[in-house]
Amino acid sequence: MYRIQSYAENSATYYYTTFLYNFKDLGIKYVTYYAFSTENWSRPADEVSALMKLFEQYLGDAEKYVKDNTRLIFLGDKSKFSEKLRLRMEELEEKSRDFDSMTVLLAMNYGGRDEIVRAARRAAALVKDRSITPDQIDESMFSSLLYTGGIPDPDLIIRPGGEKRLSNFLTWESAYSELYFTDVLWPDFNAKELDKALEDFAQRGRRFGGI
Repeated sequence: MYRIQSYAENSATYYYTTFLYNFKDLGIKYVTYYAFSTENWSRPADEVSALMKLFEQYLGDAEKYVKDNTRLIFLGDKSKFSEKLRLRMEELEEKSRDFDSMTVLLAMNYGGRDEIVRAARRAAALVKDRSITPDQIDESMFSSLLYTGGIPDPDLIIRPGGEKRLSNFLTWESAYSELYFTDVLWPDFNAKELDKALEDFAQRGRRFGGI
């Protein structure tokens, strides 16, 4: 069974639903989209404002996920968003928390390094209040403190648009992910392109550091 993380930095949010049924038909249980990074706040104010309005529109229509038994999780710091948007995220997470047909994760105000720093601070706080000892901090414990705690690490990361970097996406979780880069722009990345990525992935030998 595949787990796929789909990288789609700054793409229009209405594309997020494009492959939902394709993923389900293929038995893919987890899909992550990179919607808005911590660095994206530095973009022109009118562009950021337009994206926020697009997010509100998308999340307003997101009940389709709830009706489809699909769990929604938002990765990142919600505190910088408007109260309306933040409350909507929390509402969708709560409504879908027990659904298990598929999990869609939206990385919004997310950065991989920021996520690691946040987890390190949480670990330090736990040591400070004596909930744990430093020796109890291992990879498994640290992973549980990330935004993605309890979610499997990605098997495959797809980066459309011609760039050959991950741009601060799932920095910790992608240690052994297979990477697929394509020049196809995200709006043009259709079911046929998804099949190409999965076919490429199927040909790879994954040893996770072994022989």
